[in-house]
Amino acid sequence: MSVTSKSPRKVILAALAVARDSLPTYSHKYSPKTFTLHQLFACLVLKSFLKADYRGVVAHLNDCPDLVATLGLDHVPHFTTLQKQAPKLLATASARQLLDASVRQHLGRKRKVKSAAVDSTGLECTCASGYFVRRRERVGKPWKRVEYHRFAKLSVVCDVSDHFLLAFHAGRGPKPDVAEFRPLLSDALTRARLSRIVADAGYDSEPNHRFAREEHHVRTVIPARHGRPTDKPPSGYYRRLMKMRFDVNTYHDRAQVETVMSMIKRRQGSHVRGTTYRSQCRDLRLIALTHNVMILLWMQVFYRAGHSTFSVSWGRLKYSAGLLSESNLRTSNESPPPAASGLTLGGPGACAPRGLAGCPAPRGRTPCRASRRVARRGRCGGGRWGR
Repeated sequence: MSVTSKSPRKVILAALAVARDSLPTYSHKYSPKTFTLHQLFACLVLKSFLKADYRGVVAHLNDCPDLVATLGLDHVPHFTTLQKQAPKLLATASARQLLDASVRQHLGRKRKVKSAAVDSTGLECTCASGYFVRRRERVGKPWKRVEYHRFAKLSVVCDVSDHFLLAFHAGRGPKPDVAEFRPLLSDALTRARLSRIVADAGYDSEPNHRFAREEHHVRTVIPARHGRPTDKPPSGYYRRLMKMRFDVNTYHDRAQVETVMSMIKRRQGSHVRGTTYRSQCRDLRLIALTHNVMILLWMQVFYRAGHSTFSVSWGRLKYSAGLLSESNLRTSNESPPPAASGLTLGGPGACAPRGLAGCPAPRGRTPCRASRRVARRGRCGGGRWGR
């Protein structure tokens, strides 16, 4: 289970930490060096978090000097600065690097995911009220008709245990889902080791089963319902196996990817602001990256000893984002983490579970054992580390 952060300041700090782990400070050595790429990416994440446009996020920063100080800005950038940097920061290559950094900080050294789910959703290309459109449809000759020839389509692969995105693809629909299964699975396997993947009947095909099971040794659970209804068994070994011995209990995990779609649309809106194909794809990539950034902050982890909620400490989060020095971290009653130069949220050396910054594991103790002991005590520090 996951909880998205509601604090703009903490979302900014998490976005800065992700950008520092994946992007250079400046785009070129001869750039004006007025704003860093990390600060501009954090401003774009804040724009999606607030469901605002470029002018709206700039006005919000002008009204909130604390957020400007959190970003480390001398002055608020002009809205055209964000608009011109968005195509560079949200290009396909840059978005992949940012997603890689968020997954590394989330999973840490534990790169294995027990169960994942894949699905796609469509987002509206207009912000018109759906209720208004339905009411106008009841009129004899409505001037507003419900016809959608094209829409923005977002396909994702998520971890069903915490709703974190492992891969995504931005495109335009309507488009069959079956052709997107293999690219999404290949992209997700570059970031984590999947044990099984669950999908609906839209991804049902024998080549998809063979690609996942035989080439990548990932168990697939997809109902064999593609094609015309018939009493004959499906063609293909794995589709026939799905028909005869379908794992219903495992297939229930697919509901978690529907929860991810609901979280995205409730928190960031159900429409994109772009008018062209490229701008709509950039909006979809920003929505997916913002979703991961919001989950990086707050995680609810269930242990056998009870339900414990872990959150990133304020001083350590600012230290990971590069906004707090080591001396200031000591004076704020926060012990600096080991290997501070390469430490990010949930990086190697952190003993808190699932990519959250915590106290360093003692010498001779593995982080996983330290994490279990911290979970049983419900706090970091204090007491002796047992054998």
